[in-house]
Amino acid sequence: MQIYIVIAAYNEEKSIVNVIKSLKKEGYHNIIVVDDGSKDKTYELCQKEGVYVIYHIINRGQGAALKTGIDYALLKGADILVTFDADGQHRADEIKKLVQPVEEGEVDVALGSRFLDSETKVPFFKKLILKGGIIFTWIFSGIRLTDTHNGFRAFSRKAAQQIEITQDRFEHASEIIDEIARKKIRFKEVPVTIVYSKYAKAKGQSIFNSIMIAFKLLYSRIVR
Repeated sequence: MQIYIVIAAYNEEKSIVNVIKSLKKEGYHNIIVVDDGSKDKTYELCQKEGVYVIYHIINRGQGAALKTGIDYALLKGADILVTFDADGQHRADEIKKLVQPVEEGEVDVALGSRFLDSETKVPFFKKLILKGGIIFTWIFSGIRLTDTHNGFRAFSRKAAQQIEITQDRFEHASEIIDEIARKKIRFKEVPVTIVYSKYAKAKGQSIFNSIMIAFKLLYSRIVR
């Protein structure tokens, strides 16, 4: 099967090369990086690494970047699509176990969960935010998950075609869960390790941003 890795990147010149090299080391060469209007050398570095790189002229947000990358992967004939973070939080050697249930036809979406992995040590305040997201998703989407905002996911081609991402920014993570619930797409959670380096922590969402995301999601549900 053709596995494509989709990475949304914004000002990731410090990490993107190492991320790409880690993927290639594990045998993944169908790598799509969507540079979401970076002001640094992210685009140039990706070009030198010989991956597919698409550039957004303006910064639209992670959701928009992932949609661009997923659409391009489908055009290239991807059978399985994996979304992978640009900041080094995800481990390339765990892609194999993430995609396995999709490859075997057990499910159409595999969602990575840091709370099913004993190696991940989640910072206290980050854990509070994530646990709040779990409750929010259960109430509004009706799906019980252990980790609702993990960007490490695998989609079958069919699921990638079904799931509509309309939220440009971080709200897309909840939107994907909503789409899975609404369209009754088969899914399962798979334990994955999240690496909380100083760089990754600095790039993460603040409590205030997380609250704003929740309000935006509530608003979108009201007006829908």
